[in-house]
Amino acid sequence: MTVRVLFFSVLRDITGCDQTDLSCAPDATLGTLLQQLQDRWPALRDWDPSLLLAIDCDYAQRDAPLHPGCEVAIMPPVQGG
Repeated sequence: MTVRVLFFSVLRDITGCDQTDLSCAPDATLGTLLQQLQDRWPALRDWDPSLLLAIDCDYAQRDAPLHPGCEVAIMPPVQGG
């Protein structure tokens, strides 16, 4: 299945893009997707403990299942200004 991944803030700098489409296994979870992304961009591992994650605009845990065509947002911690 294919999912769209959106990157925000400093994560855009790390990946060099603001979004990408990725192929995942049919039984993929948010956690397995993150592992796939970290294999592609190892610097994402530095942010792993503090990432905010969402599937289709709803915050989600790493064990949340993905579905075809879903949109995954990966965000660094919220910062005030």
